[in-house]
Order: sequence, then C-alpha cells, then structure tokens
Amino acid sequence: MLKTSFTCDTPELTYQLGLMIGEKAKPGEVWTLEGPLGAGKTQFVKGLAKGLGYEGNVTSPTFTLQHIYEGRLPLYHFDWYRLEQSKAVEDLGWYEWTEKGGIVAVEWGDKFPKLIPPPAIKISFEILSEDARRLSVEASHPESIPRVEELILCWPP
Repeated sequence: MLKTSFTCDTPELTYQLGLMIGEKAKPGEVWTLEGPLGAGKTQFVKGLAKGLGYEGNVTSPTFTLQHIYEGRLPLYHFDWYRLEQSKAVEDLGWYEWTEKGGIVAVEWGDKFPKLIPPPAIKISFEILSEDARRLSVEASHPESIPRVEELILCWPP
C-alpha cells in the first residue's frame, strides 16, 4: 500500500491536481473520491476532465447519478450520494462502465466499497479552512501504486 497527502491551499490547486492526473491518465483508471459536502470533489473532477481534454462544463451528477465527458479518454463521472443500495449502482451498468477503457471518477465511492475494483485509487478530501483542503491519496494494488508514486514526484506543480 502507498499513501500520501497533498495540501491544496486554494480551490484552484485542487483543480490543478485533477488536471495533472487527467493529463497522465491511462485507460481503465478508477478514482474514488470521499469526503464531506463542499470538500472539493467536483472541483477535482473539473480539473480531471480538463486534463483529459474535455472543454465543456462539468457539474456534479448528484441527481442524474452519472455524466460522461468526452476527451482524449472518456470520463465516466458518478455520484453515489443519493443512493441507498448498491443494486442501484449495478442497475446503472456499473461493471460495464468500469471495463470500457475510460476513466471512472466516483464521488461518495466509500458508500459501496465492494463495488470498487481493487486497482482503484482512493482520494479522501478533508476541509482545512474555507479554501484549503488536504487530499489523502491511497493505492493498495500493484497496478495503481506507480500512479501515486508519479503524483508524489510531480506535486507541487
């Protein structure tokens, strides 16, 4: 297991971390995003989408449950906040989406941990102040540990 954390003193830095990850993303990556409301999960996904080459507006799929953003690789953005049972996620075609070769970002991924594939990388968002966040990044699978090592080498920008 490899775990590290990054302090982002502004929402722009949270966005920049997502951007950097998106620029180097490889097909099939799954990122789970955990933390309280307003912690910066969607801000991070905005940067991730931009790093993948998506130029449009990015919003949280709280009510639609999923958004798809087409860039260099497609980004499948899920939000499990409102869901009460894992069956609802499975009914969305969850397993098919994780195997399509795009990038998957799941807000509130900790709600149904058994659905998350083992190579997924977890980011826990902690509110430090009105603008500052601590993002703890954890990889526990041999396929995903090199991605976190790469982040450690590249951050801060």
